[in-house]
Amino acid sequence: MKTKLILILLLLSGIVRAQQDAQFTQYMYNTINVNPAYAGSRQSMSVFALHRTQWVGLDGAPVTNTASINTPLTNTNMGIGVSIINDKIGPSDESNLAVDFSYSINTSEEFKLSFGIKASANLLNINFDKLNQYDANDYSFENNVDDKFSPNIGAGLYWYSEKTYIGLSAPNLLETKHFDKYAGIGANSYIAKERINYYLTAGHVFDLNYNLKFKPALITKLVQGAPLQVDISANFLFNEKFTLGAAYRWSAAVSALVGFQATDSWFIGYGYDLETTRLANYNSGSHEIFLRFELFKTYSRITSPRFF
Repeated sequence: MKTKLILILLLLSGIVRAQQDAQFTQYMYNTINVNPAYAGSRQSMSVFALHRTQWVGLDGAPVTNTASINTPLTNTNMGIGVSIINDKIGPSDESNLAVDFSYSINTSEEFKLSFGIKASANLLNINFDKLNQYDANDYSFENNVDDKFSPNIGAGLYWYSEKTYIGLSAPNLLETKHFDKYAGIGANSYIAKERINYYLTAGHVFDLNYNLKFKPALITKLVQGAPLQVDISANFLFNEKFTLGAAYRWSAAVSALVGFQATDSWFIGYGYDLETTRLANYNSGSHEIFLRFELFKTYSRITSPRFF
């Protein structure tokens, strides 16, 4: 088979009206993709790249690549960032380019509140030739989708200190019909419609002793037409170098997380997801690897690097 029909029907059918944003297990290192208010909050120029292969062994399963850079602006309360996400699912190939801007204010001696806005551009391609078409006369697959462009805007809040953070965001506030062939004549025949995805993130770092930190964290995602998604994670940081943890995606998957601070600038991490649903019978899990590089740090060398 060119592509598993069940997977494609679920992802592309007009009946399934909700399309969710790309999914990441290592969301705690990739916050800018879901919350523009995170831009510049690490007090350094942060360059990030991630590759995710989901549901290995299942034809047409998602493959996601993302890269971003964000930095504070010197002698201001502002931060900026640029990110790109490419998400391939079955016959679809979707790319998103976003620009983020944040502005922070002090709410106390320890906490800051950051306001963020996001402007993005989306390109969607769908090659229906990759599908097994059992009805040669089905007009739904008559023409491919080529570089369907749609703009969007997003917003977020991020309240944080050196040990605690809470974020609330919606990276895409416009509900976009990615392919509406007959919109001009009042028909409703879109292939995929992007609903608003609402995110709540939170975490806290506990100092267990002088060389061991513990950080529980969560992210919740709410989108109309899909179940509430809740990811809970727990990470331990040893000697400011080695990170080991686990995560649970409610009624979906369990994950193992590892990371290593190779140098003052380079951090590398890996995550593995094991499905807890019946889908586990058809794949061997999901893999995620990322690199983060930081430079021009504005915090003191005496200060320990932040654990998020």
